[in-house]
Parts: sequence; C-alpha cells; structure tokens
Amino acid sequence: MKKQSAVRITIFLCGDVMTGRGIDQVLPCPGEAQIYEPFMKNAAGYVRLAERMSGPIPKPVGFSYIWGDALGELDRAAPDARIINLETAVTESEDYEDKGINYRMHPDNIPCITAAGIDCCSLANNHVLDWGPRGLRETLDTLRSAGLKSSGAGSDLREAKAPVILEVAGKGRVLLFSFGSTTSGIPLSWAAGQMRPGVSLLRDLSVNTALSIRAEIRNVKQQGDLVVASMHWGGNWGYDVPEEQRAFAHTLVDEAGVDIIYGHSSHHVKGIEVYKERLILYGCGDFLNDYEGITGYEDFRSDLGLMYFVTADAETGRLSSLRMVPTRVKHFRVHRASGPDARWLRDILNREGKRFGSSVDLHPDDTLTLLWHV
Repeated sequence: MKKQSAVRITIFLCGDVMTGRGIDQVLPCPGEAQIYEPFMKNAAGYVRLAERMSGPIPKPVGFSYIWGDALGELDRAAPDARIINLETAVTESEDYEDKGINYRMHPDNIPCITAAGIDCCSLANNHVLDWGPRGLRETLDTLRSAGLKSSGAGSDLREAKAPVILEVAGKGRVLLFSFGSTTSGIPLSWAAGQMRPGVSLLRDLSVNTALSIRAEIRNVKQQGDLVVASMHWGGNWGYDVPEEQRAFAHTLVDEAGVDIIYGHSSHHVKGIEVYKERLILYGCGDFLNDYEGITGYEDFRSDLGLMYFVTADAETGRLSSLRMVPTRVKHFRVHRASGPDARWLRDILNREGKRFGSSVDLHPDDTLTLLWHV
C-alpha cells in the first residue's frame, strides 16, 4: 500500500432520505395531502399504514424527530462533511408529473433536514421534479434559504452540473458532483438544458459519458481535493450490480479522478467494492422512508439501513476506513438496529461483497467495519 498522509477527512453518507408524502404529514407543517397514485389518493394513508403496523406516531413530531438515534451517532463521529441524497421535491406546487409516485415536502418543514447538520444534498434523482419545474425551482430556493448546498439539479444545465464545494478547515476541500441515470427511472424529459430546469442526467453509462464527467471534474478540481460522485442509478429491488455499472464506476476512478462513488436508488443496501483504494458504494438503500406497513418486498428489509462514515486520505483520496452504523426505521424515525438486524446486514454485505473482494466485521457495539483486499 502506498504511504498516506497524516490528514484524514471523514464524510457521512447514507441511503435515500425521503421526507415527502407520509413523513411530511407528521411534521409540524404538513403540506397538501392529495396525491395521485393508483392505490393511494391521500398521503395521510401512509401514516395510517405505519401506525397500523407499529402503533401511534405522536403527531406532530418535532423537526429533529425523524433522525432519532442518528443524531447521537453524528455527534460522536463528528464527520467533516454530511451529504445526503434528498429524494423529494420541497414545494407547494400542484403541477404534479403523471408518473405514478410523487413525493413532496412542504417548504416550511425544511428544518427537518438542517436539524441533522446536513451540509449538502444531491438532487439528481427520480423524485426531485415530481411536481414540475416550478416545484424544482421552489426546492432549490428553499434549500438555499436554509443554508443547504445542492448539486445535480438546477434552473439550467450549468447549475445542474455545478458541483458543491465544501471547505474543510485545515484539511482541504470536498467536491460533490451529482448525476442521475435513466436506469433509476428518471425520465429523459427531466434532463436539464441550456435554458431548461432539470437534473444532471446520464443518458448512458458509456466510456464517453465517463470522459465527459472527467472534463467537468478537471475544470474544478485542485491538488488535494477529495472528489465524491453521487450516482442515482439502477432499480429499486435486487442485489445484482450490472457489469456496465461496475465498469462505469471503475472508469470514473481510472479516468475522471473520482475518489468516492456514492451510489443509491435501491431500497436496500447492496455490495461494496474498494477499487484501487477508492470506495464504491453501489447501493446505500433507504435511510428514511414512509414504507412502514407496505407489503411486497419484506425479504429485502428496506427498513434497515446504514450510516456510512467514510474516512479518506485528504491528500491522495485513498480510502482509510469505512465504519457503518446499522439503523432501522420505525414510527418514521431512525433507530439503532438491534443485534439480530445488525447481524442480518453483516451477512448481506459479506454475501454480496464476495464478488468484490470485500467483507465486514461486526463489533460488540453492533457497528460494522469494511475489510478489503489491496
């Protein structure tokens, strides 16, 4: 292994944060509850499903309620940067997209994101435009007003492609570039244009696409910058990582200088790879959702998630360690997972990590650390 510097940067990442729909309805400022789904016409129906399964939720909950035990874990880990994929529009817009599932959170509920000290949000996903361009503009304005940085969506192509630059005092900079893939269900019509709001959309996962990302990164990256590529890709269910996706991730490391690939879209955690000492998270699962009480995919355990604390060498970008805290969503709130649930996650990560040469250790405090072949 090549010698690393003494300076480390730790970043908090997690699965999709979906604070719209049912969760919005239990927060202090619930928005209009009407939705346009085939089987549910009112977002409060998702609250009733959760309560039928787990018992009453004390409505309205405080803004910090949804983070639950995660707040203490964040305080203890004290990461240098906190990044999430915010998978909802933050808007009062009624311009819903006729796509089956539409997530929105009332703008006055944005303190539920700032309550966890989040630094920036990736927005290149398949729900940020659920309430049309007007809803996206209000989302962007709301995040800015709350002091939250974002990348991956914008009022035009330039803004959608622009990275977030986080200054880490005494250590360097973290650059967050965010991209969405059509494989995650993002419509082609959502692609940002020169004068059209939208997302930073990848039409394919080809070498040429990776090289175009290289050009974007080179325009911004300075010596010692740590580059994170947020990728919303793939389907919701299933552990398979397509070879096309893996090859694309490798090309981003080899050619574009990406240090951490932060993959999401799957509703459950997927295998982890360390490639040339760079971390690839193919699917982080859901960190917070309103699926409690919904049946059909119980074997995947979408209620279980992980808090990923990624520590990398500040000068080289090489992975130093990955510590993970198992979590479970109950009553629309993040809890530390039980011992049996932590063991279940360990077994899944070990099973899925075999093809990538990775495994995890489970510690007495039910946290996990990643092991990998160099």
